[in-house]
Amino acid sequence: MLSYASAPGFFRLAFARFLSGAAYQMLVVALGWQLYTLTNSAFDLGLIGLVSFVPMMCVTPAAGFVVDTVDRRRIAATTTALSALIVIGLAIGTATHWTGRGHILTSVGVLAMVRAFEFTTMGALVALTVPRDMLPRATAVYSSANQSATIIGPALGGLLYWLGPWLPYAISALFFATSCLAVSQLVTLTEQIRRAEKVTLETLSAGLRFIWRTPDLLGTMSLDLVAFGLGSAIALLPVVAKDILHVGPFGLGVLRAAPAIGALGMAMWLARFPVRDKAGLKMFGSVAGFGLTTIAFGLSESLILSFLALATFGAVDAVSVVIRQSLLQMRTPDDMRGRVGAVNSMFVSASNQLGDFRAGTAAALLGTAPAIIIGGVTAIVVTLAWMRLFPTLARLERPE
Repeated sequence: MLSYASAPGFFRLAFARFLSGAAYQMLVVALGWQLYTLTNSAFDLGLIGLVSFVPMMCVTPAAGFVVDTVDRRRIAATTTALSALIVIGLAIGTATHWTGRGHILTSVGVLAMVRAFEFTTMGALVALTVPRDMLPRATAVYSSANQSATIIGPALGGLLYWLGPWLPYAISALFFATSCLAVSQLVTLTEQIRRAEKVTLETLSAGLRFIWRTPDLLGTMSLDLVAFGLGSAIALLPVVAKDILHVGPFGLGVLRAAPAIGALGMAMWLARFPVRDKAGLKMFGSVAGFGLTTIAFGLSESLILSFLALATFGAVDAVSVVIRQSLLQMRTPDDMRGRVGAVNSMFVSASNQLGDFRAGTAAALLGTAPAIIIGGVTAIVVTLAWMRLFPTLARLERPE
């Protein structure tokens, strides 16, 4: 049974991840609303995704190597501290009214590089804080911490922005600083395997080569990249909130939190009742469900219906996330977890951030609702194609 008594380090890690995730989600709402208010451009909202992805893509291979060769606790503490400093700059700039489009996009790019290290590091720490037989449950609990952050962060960010545009940045910086303190005191059950390796193209690309040789991992990660990259509509939430549903920044925060509310409920269910059979089919079904709920969101002109569609989208997506992360943790040796996790982080970020850029560009060309609906249809088509491309993944029973 996973409990604080059996794995105190894991729960400290989950708490640190919750704080960091909530801080980031507050930023997402504040930055999106502030930028759209300044420019009134859906393309600029998509540009946030591109500006996040390019620097993250450049540093992720190095991040994976560093995570496997340097104390992971030290990396996590350093990156959360740097995030706090970046956000303090945004708080000061907003309070003094000199933050503009350039400052926002530059801060997003720098923060993306820092978070490439943080995201990979914290994910690699999970397996060091729990016994191996508890990894599936721990993965679901860790996912619940992420989803809780994604519920609280956006709603809190929208409320704070309504009270004062600089407030979400100030509280976000406080959360990052507290996360830094929590992870710096982390105690693991097992020691990290660290090997002295030279920095070469071969060592930097080891994670990608491992995934390429493991078809189930390649299938799950590439499915996430393509289906969510072509189907995501999250970047358009400020446009939907302001121009279609006519709600303010707090309404945007509520919409932004909706997927996480559904995902948290599903993650809690999976922590109690883990996936024990037909894992592959359930994962493919969840991605197809993501496409269907995205279509429903694109058709909606009601706040309640939009909220329900996004919450359902979050619930079905959580199934895919938990299965993919369990598969990743169970199939990867510890001395490779940093590099394999870095590649996974790159795939996830690419699906989210390039998906945001696609959504913003499509909305600028076709309109908001058509861009969302086309994305949902595309996700379903990709799911069917991947079931044929990766038949062993479709027949997967259990991650281990």
